Amino acid sequence: MVRNRRRSGFTMNANAMQTRRLIIRGQVQGVGFRYSMVRQARTLGVTGWVRNRPDGSVEAVVNGNPQAVDAMIEWAHRGPPGAIVRDVTVAESDGEYDTFETRRD
Repeated sequence: MVRNRRRSGFTMNANAMQTRRLIIRGQVQGVGFRYSMVRQARTLGVTGWVRNRPDGSVEAVVNGNPQAVDAMIEWAHRGPPGAIVRDVTVAESDGEYDTFETRRD
């Protein structure tokens, strides 16, 4: 059964999924960021991918229910122990994924 919630004058599907692209900057490579993000994503039940970028940042695409995606974004602002996150840029994205995985740099 799909339930709809009414919020601010519009109807929102309670099972709606969202996808966000994250660029995480700081000391985020060489500290286990990607592998920790995979564990966190699987804990939260989101799908997508994460990879290192040549400029030293980490890029991720996260897909799931809005609360889980928001929790993943919140986690990305902290990262694992050893990471120093200076900035997280979040943008709308698209795509559907079966798992959350690490992609090649």
